[in-house]
Amino acid sequence: MSTTTADANAAITQPGGDTGLTGKKPRGGAGKVFSVIGIALIIIYCLAPFYWMLVSSLRPDREIFENTWWPRHASLENYRAVFAPGNNFLRALGNSAIVSISVTIVALLIATFASYALARLEFRGKGAFLVLVIATSMFPLVAIIVPLLKNFSAWHWINTYQAMIIPDLSFSLPLAVWNLTTFFKQMPDELEQSAMVDGCTPPQAFRKIILPLATPGIFTTAIIVFIGAWNEFLVAVTMINDPKMQPATVMLSKFTGSSQFNTPFGTQMAAGVIMTIPLVIMVLIFQRRIVEGLSAGGLKS
Repeated sequence: MSTTTADANAAITQPGGDTGLTGKKPRGGAGKVFSVIGIALIIIYCLAPFYWMLVSSLRPDREIFENTWWPRHASLENYRAVFAPGNNFLRALGNSAIVSISVTIVALLIATFASYALARLEFRGKGAFLVLVIATSMFPLVAIIVPLLKNFSAWHWINTYQAMIIPDLSFSLPLAVWNLTTFFKQMPDELEQSAMVDGCTPPQAFRKIILPLATPGIFTTAIIVFIGAWNEFLVAVTMINDPKMQPATVMLSKFTGSSQFNTPFGTQMAAGVIMTIPLVIMVLIFQRRIVEGLSAGGLKS
């Protein structure tokens, strides 16, 4: 009896002072403190520019160069100036939404089917093809903007939505294909096989089984694509010279003050805050969907 008790105690108490059945020490308080400090520093680093943009947008013109943490006389005059009839900023936001949503929908539709095929089909040179796909998005935009302008001018595409959507797709689509291919590869083939045993055809297995489980990857890719299209500037400023067709990024860059040599920093900051709000809302909405997808689509081996 005593020998059994001694063996049990030896199994629980490990050499070197480790305790527990796994032989691991409980995590010390210092590690948690450093983790909290590191997370706090990252949050401050990410949010500090947005906070300063918000504070600057609330400063009147006479206080715009002050360095106080909060405006002495907070005012919404910069926001009223953003939506002044002469700026036409509301229409610019609508143009940005049309382009960004179109790019996101088209990119996801094409990338979802292409990525699923690349993840499931085996053919020679698939690895090289994937590298080629991602390499197409690495060309600097400034190097191809002049040929694009020449072609679009010949096709009478200047001042049209497709002049912004097509170039954005050429950069967002390869990234979407790469991300979703990696995600589909993590799904076991047994999912489709089990669905087919239960009577599903391959398209039904993809629609009823794979797509619901792929929701986290699809929504994460949608966030990346939408943000890239929403913030795009170079293509829009090159292809669009009609104020009624300009997106918000171009319209913001053309804000002028009371004279040609006056830069309305407060108005530009207010416009930047307004442009950031849809992105924040979208990330929060998609974050909830991602968590729900992970909880509902978890595969237990």
